[in-house]
Amino acid sequence: MSILLYIIISTFSISLIAFLGSLTLFLKEELLNKTLLILVSFSAGTLIGNSFLHLIPEAIEMVEADQVFNLFLYVLLGFCVFFVLESLIKWHHHHAKEHPEVMPFSYLILFSDAIHNFIDGLIIAATFLASIPLGIASSLAVAFHEIPQEIGDFGVLIHGGFKKRKALFLNFLSAITVVLGGLVGFLISAKIGESIVFLLPFAAGGFIYIASSDLIPEIKNEKNIKNSIIYFFVFLAGLALMLMLKLV
Repeated sequence: MSILLYIIISTFSISLIAFLGSLTLFLKEELLNKTLLILVSFSAGTLIGNSFLHLIPEAIEMVEADQVFNLFLYVLLGFCVFFVLESLIKWHHHHAKEHPEVMPFSYLILFSDAIHNFIDGLIIAATFLASIPLGIASSLAVAFHEIPQEIGDFGVLIHGGFKKRKALFLNFLSAITVVLGGLVGFLISAKIGESIVFLLPFAAGGFIYIASSDLIPEIKNEKNIKNSIIYFFVFLAGLALMLMLKLV
């Protein structure tokens, strides 16, 4: 089997993880509403954990010591770009009055997840080009990493105002970019390292912005102390899972 076929099969299989959110379609509306903020809390933890434990450290490992400062500039750039994007989305909603029930951070989740999945595709392509066993191992690592994040993202989209079926479809569209990343990575294999390294901290900056500016404030607004404690420990569970994946 050719390397390109390995890349296509692996990345497409990973994109299907987005449909894990369909499990929530079987929940009653009342039960779903109770679990939404739990999913939001978990997503916030995985986004923060993914940024600080995976994306930024991986980028640092890929550059020379004198380039590390530039990586953190890209983290700040990603943070600022997502800040501006959310402001523009809010401005558009205020003036156009189009889909006012959908919160701006819902679109940011889709956009940032699409970038992140594209980067995952580049990584998978690069590892398969290095060796097939390494590519398979990397694909499994990405898949395990995506499972909690995709479920969490689906919960965030529902909480942000999307209907369940539309959220599922849009979540899959953002996930399918992993296949595009794999194809691009294969086609520009000679320059894959140079192409990916500064996208990692940029994506991290976007994730940090979404988690700290949109998701964490949502769970901080909870007035019931018992629920607040639950949300905090679910947030820690998201961080712990990202740490465990890193250590493994």
